[in-house]
Amino acid sequence: MQFKVPQNVQMEDKIVGPLTLKQLIICAVGGGISYFIYISTSNIYVLSIWLPATSIPALITVAIAFVKIKDIPFIKFVFLELERLLVPQKRFFIKGSAETYKSCLYQEQTKKQIKKEADNIKKKNEAVKGKIKDIDKLTKILDSQGVTK
Repeated sequence: MQFKVPQNVQMEDKIVGPLTLKQLIICAVGGGISYFIYISTSNIYVLSIWLPATSIPALITVAIAFVKIKDIPFIKFVFLELERLLVPQKRFFIKGSAETYKSCLYQEQTKKQIKKEADNIKKKNEAVKGKIKDIDKLTKILDSQGVTK
């Protein structure tokens, strides 16, 4: 049994003629805005006033829907250019310059808790030192082969 495997899944489906669904929605919204401006200004103002007011949103809509610069959609290209202008070109790492993040689950330790932990650490260190002394005694006995002076 053979099945057709989609080959070019990156390409958007064409809905109406050469228009994709995204382009169709962008054109409908932009055309609606231009039409609203035309309806609200054509009865009151002359052609030289309402024509630029309606053509500017229409041109922006056409650019957003159809123009690609270096195979990047126009709106993404505009945002990338804005980011390039606003973000510094050189970035420097400064150790410890950022604020530290404190979780909502984290509780700051009180002085009593810090002192208690320090005491626990001291007790553990003393226990380790005692074990080291016992190991030193044992190694001396083993090195002298059981003969003590």
